[in-house]
Amino acid sequence: MLYFSRWKALGIVLTALAVCLCAIPNFFPESTVKSWPKWAQRHLVLGLDLQGGSHILLEVDSNSVRKDKLDQVRDDVRRVLREAKIPYTGLSVRVDAVEVRVSRDSDWPTALTKLRELSQPLGGLMGSSGQRSLEVSDAGGGLFRLSVTQAAINDRIRQSVEQSIQIVERRVNELGTVEPLIQRQGLDRILVQVPGLQDPTRLKELLGKTAKLDFRMVDNTVSPDQASRSNVPPDSELLMSAQSPKQPYVIKKQVLVSGADLTDAQPGFDQRTSEPIVSFRFNTSGARKFAAATTENVGLPFAIVLDNEVISAPVIREPITGGSGQISGNFTVQAANDLAILLRAGALPAPLTIIEERTVGPGLGQDSIEKGEMAAYVGSILVIIFMLLTYRLFGLFANLAVAINVAMIFGVLSLLNATLTLPGIAGIVLTVGIAVDSNVLIYERIREELRGGRTAISAIDAGFKRALATILDSNITTFIAAAVLFYIGTGPVRGFAVTLGIGILTTVFTAFSLTRLIVATWVWWKRPQSVPI
Repeated sequence: MLYFSRWKALGIVLTALAVCLCAIPNFFPESTVKSWPKWAQRHLVLGLDLQGGSHILLEVDSNSVRKDKLDQVRDDVRRVLREAKIPYTGLSVRVDAVEVRVSRDSDWPTALTKLRELSQPLGGLMGSSGQRSLEVSDAGGGLFRLSVTQAAINDRIRQSVEQSIQIVERRVNELGTVEPLIQRQGLDRILVQVPGLQDPTRLKELLGKTAKLDFRMVDNTVSPDQASRSNVPPDSELLMSAQSPKQPYVIKKQVLVSGADLTDAQPGFDQRTSEPIVSFRFNTSGARKFAAATTENVGLPFAIVLDNEVISAPVIREPITGGSGQISGNFTVQAANDLAILLRAGALPAPLTIIEERTVGPGLGQDSIEKGEMAAYVGSILVIIFMLLTYRLFGLFANLAVAINVAMIFGVLSLLNATLTLPGIAGIVLTVGIAVDSNVLIYERIREELRGGRTAISAIDAGFKRALATILDSNITTFIAAAVLFYIGTGPVRGFAVTLGIGILTTVFTAFSLTRLIVATWVWWKRPQSVPI
């Protein structure tokens, strides 16, 4: 156990040194670190509880999710009946159900069969749950009712939250913030924490917009004045302009191209007017649909609709076949930049409502840092003194190994660009105790071997060899607990679990490689007849 080949000893030293060096960027100002190579810019990020920032709790609009689900069912009913060539009337949404009346009584059995095919079993990777998305019933007289189940609504809300988390993360990252915390809470809520962001106004504006972009045609069959008097055609709707003064438009409901077909959006300036604009580019499918729509409607106005507001309604002068275009609408520079961010991130599947907002000041974070540092210093000093008094020279070896252990923890966290929170600091302090405990087990085993009559070198070798199983058992069980905390816990609990888990790995490395190498080097150099322990 005490023999190390030259290459093995060199590998242990270089590994410890390389990991410790990863912590160096934390000791330099961020402005200095930015001038370093990209691979050397990794460093710890202080969490919300240490450097302050913004805390926002969002809620998915369940009513909007319900409405979208019913609209989808209505469109599916229309498609199915048309494909089956079954005439119908009165297709409409009634509260939580879609109703349709089939005209011919001879088509009623076929219509019922086709409509029941729209009801799909609910379930995920684990299989069907036994519940279905729709309850299809025959109300008599050719009237069929398709009711959306609550389980289907909950499933759609869950999907909306999962999709919204990805979109919110992209939007927040576009602001240039570092290590935001975005996670689900409950069935329909999303927690957003952005360390270092003291003014959340712009963030709230970005998160609060659905950013649902559509390209539709303007309905010229009726004027906006006539439409405002409740004479809107059934396939159109009355929308207002996004700019003030508000101007009404009659817009067809049919979407020519949706924002989902966008691949990129960038802010810029119009070369003729120097006004801020947003340039966009479609994917292959979107470019084909946009080219077909503009070719068929030359000379007619079409509307660019964002969140049910008309940004602009230009006239199609010629077919647009290049798959790209630009949006103008009296934007400011920041408004154009924000719109580009929203379009690049994608549209939210449902509106998000801010139900809780907090701004944590940096003063609280600084106080937490100072108290955390004080606790770490006091605890470490007491541990160092105890080890020196109890184990003398070997206590010095243990203290050196623990110092390297802590440096390696910061190195690994920096390498991962991890966020350090106050519970994370507690995990590091706890790791110091665990690391010392491993050395205590080894040294006490050496003492037992000495009392049993072994020679100094034999006792040291046996102490390391026989303490291995005990140390591995204790650290593995602690690591399992840290893993459970990480996968089940949220927020600060996960931060504690990360630092504790990394600390356990570095502790095992230092106890069985580094400490053993230090002791083996001392034995090779001194050839002791007794052990100063």
